[in-house]
Amino acid sequence: MSSYLITGASRGLGWEFVRQLSSDPKNTVIGLVRDKPATEKRVTQELESRPNIHILQADITDYSALQAAVEQTATITDGALDYLIANAGYVSKFDAYDAIGVLGQQPEALEEDLLRAVRVNVAGNIHLFNLFLPLILKGQAKKVVAISTGMADADFVAKFKIEVGSLYSISKAALNTAVAKFSAQYAKDGVLFFSISPGLVDTGNLGGATPEQMSGLARMLEGFKEYAAHFTGPITPEVSVEHVLSVIYKASVENGDGGSFVSHFGNKQWL
Repeated sequence: MSSYLITGASRGLGWEFVRQLSSDPKNTVIGLVRDKPATEKRVTQELESRPNIHILQADITDYSALQAAVEQTATITDGALDYLIANAGYVSKFDAYDAIGVLGQQPEALEEDLLRAVRVNVAGNIHLFNLFLPLILKGQAKKVVAISTGMADADFVAKFKIEVGSLYSISKAALNTAVAKFSAQYAKDGVLFFSISPGLVDTGNLGGATPEQMSGLARMLEGFKEYAAHFTGPITPEVSVEHVLSVIYKASVENGDGGSFVSHFGNKQWL
C-alpha cells in the first residue's frame, strides 16, 4: 500500500496520474486542485467515485492553503506520504510560439509573464516541498518528483535551436536546480528528489496561434525531428504517465538518481 499526492490533478497529466494510480485499490491517491467541486464531479462521473481518491483544494502559490492541505493529507494517510508528484505549473500562451527576442518587443508583458512563471513553477514548488517534507520523511518510499520539460536542457535547446517556450523553460530550469538543492540536503535522510520531463504530451494547452506563431511552432517540430528521427508528434497523457511512473519506481538514492533531471525514458532522450 502506497500513498501519493499529485498537484495539478484536475486535468492533463495530473488527472492521468490520479486515474492510473487509483486503479490499484491498495493505493491512497490525493489530488491537489484549485477547483475541488469540479474535480470531485469528474471523479464521480469518470472513475465511479473510487474510494481511494481524495481531492483537496489548494493553489500552490497560496502558502496557507498548502499548509491546510498538509494537515488534511496527514489525517488521510496517518501522518506519512510515500510519493509527492509536483505536476502543477504555469504554462503560458504568451511565450508558446514566439522566440525570446520577439517577446522582448513587449518588455512589460515579458517581465510579468516570467515572474508569474517563477512564482508558480519555482517558488510554489519550493513551498510545496518544504511543507510536505515532514510527511515524506515518515513515508516508506520517500520520493519527491518534479515534472519538468526537456526544453530546460540548455544543450538540447542550443543544438537544435528550440526558440519557443522561453519563459516556461527558464522557470523549469530553475525548478530543476531547486530540486537538486533539496536532494543535496535530504539524500542523507533517504529522500529521493529528482525531475522528470514527461515528453511532448498532448494536454490541450496550445491553440489559437497566428500564422506567424505557427511558423515558429513548425520550426520547433523540425528541430524535434532532427533530434529524434522517430518523432511523429505528441504522445498521449496515458502513455506519458506510464513511462514516468516506471522511471519513478526504478529510481533511487542508492542508484545515484538524487537531484537528477531525466526524460520519461529515464535518460537524456527527451523525445
